[in-house]
Amino acid sequence: MARDLFHENVKEALIKEGWIITNDPLSFKIGNVQVQIDLGAERLIAAERGTDKIAIEIKTFGSLSFITALYEAIGKYIIYRNVLAMREPERLLYLAVPENIYKRFFEGPVIQKTMQEEKFKLVIYNQESQIISQWITR
Repeated sequence: MARDLFHENVKEALIKEGWIITNDPLSFKIGNVQVQIDLGAERLIAAERGTDKIAIEIKTFGSLSFITALYEAIGKYIIYRNVLAMREPERLLYLAVPENIYKRFFEGPVIQKTMQEEKFKLVIYNQESQIISQWITR
């Protein structure tokens, strides 16, 4: 499986925030469909509440066409979200997006509307400093 360019950067950013990487990648097979989400992670939230569980699909949007990469990311996100709903409904799916790409493209009205309508959860990461600059939950 080819990893996205900033896979390790996102992984390190999650660890810095107290997440434990439990799966790299997080794999499921349902029927004839095999999916591999880039990362699975969890962290203790409180002794009585248990753990938060997340899955992260990392995208760099480094291809020649941003819109083609966006189509792929949206399609994967929707399929992965449905697989998680069937296999691990307690795990929340996030799409990890580089900070510079988010500022350049994702703040526009069409993509904002799409992200809101589809209830995308985003992790915005800074690839140089290996930190998460923003969590967006809808």
